[in-house]
Amino acid sequence: MKDKMKILIAYDGSECADAALADLKLAGLPRKVEAHVLSVYAEWIIAPGSYGMVETDFTRYLGENEMESLAMARRARETVKAAFPDWDVHADATIGSPAKAILQKADELKPDVIVVGSHGRSVLGRLFLGSVSQKVLHAAHCTVRIARGHELQLAAPIRLIVGVDGSKGAEAAVNAVAARHWPKGSEARIINGFPVLPQIGSQLTASAINQWVIEEKARVENALEKAVGKLKGAGLAVSTTIKENDARQALLGEAVAWKADCIFVGAQGLNAVERFLLGSISSFVATHAPCSVEVVREE
Repeated sequence: MKDKMKILIAYDGSECADAALADLKLAGLPRKVEAHVLSVYAEWIIAPGSYGMVETDFTRYLGENEMESLAMARRARETVKAAFPDWDVHADATIGSPAKAILQKADELKPDVIVVGSHGRSVLGRLFLGSVSQKVLHAAHCTVRIARGHELQLAAPIRLIVGVDGSKGAEAAVNAVAARHWPKGSEARIINGFPVLPQIGSQLTASAINQWVIEEKARVENALEKAVGKLKGAGLAVSTTIKENDARQALLGEAVAWKADCIFVGAQGLNAVERFLLGSISSFVATHAPCSVEVVREE
C-alpha cells in the first residue's frame, strides 16, 4: 500500500483552474498527499532555435513563457499548500500540447488521480481545454477528476453520486469513494440506470428478454447491496435509486435534483460493447454534469 496518495493537478491560471483547486477540499483526500502542479504553455508546434543557419528569438521567447508558466504553477502550489499544510506540493512547467504534456507527466509520476478544470480562460480557451480534459480523460491510465468548484463551507457534509452497474469499473468507483475521508454527515447516493426495453413481437424472443431482465436485475441488486455495505462502512449515509432511464440521464438528473457535489463513475463496463457504452456515459457525464466528476480506473 502506498504511504502517500499522489495527484497531478493541471493548472492554467483560469477561473476554472482556480475552481479546481478549491474543489480539492470536496474530494475527500487524505492528510498525506504528494501533489504536483503542472502548468503548460500551449505551443502545438515548437519553433526552431535557428532557421537557415541564422539564430532566432524563438528559444528565448519559449523560455520566457515557460518561466511565466512556472511562476503560475508556483502560485497555485502556494494556494494548495495553504489549504493543505501537510501535503508535499511541487510545481512544474513545460511547453507543448497541453493534453500530451499532462499525459507525459502522468506517465512519469504515475499519479493516483489527475485533476483538470472543465474549461479554460476564454471562449477559445474553453474549446481547447474542453478538448484537453476529454483527451486526458480517455487516454490516462489512472483516475481523472474533471473539477467544477462551488461554494461549500469547510468540513460541511458532502453529497456524492456513485454510478453502479455491477461492473468492475463501477466496483472501482465504489472502492475509491470508500477509501476517501469525508466530513461527518456526508451522503452517498447510488444510482443505477436500467434501460426501458422496447416491446418485442415474438413470444419466444420476449420470453428470453424477460428472463434476461430478471437475471440482470438480480445481479444489479447484489452489486447495489455490496456497494451500500462498503459505503456505510466508510461512514457515509447511503441511499439507492434505480431508474428505468438512460444511465447518463439518470446520473445527471439526480445530480441536478439532489444538488450533488461530485459524481463517481467507472471507466469501463462489463464487456467490449458495454465498455464502449459506459465509456460514452462517463465522457457525456463528465462534459455535462453540474458538479465535479471522477472517472475511476482500477489500479
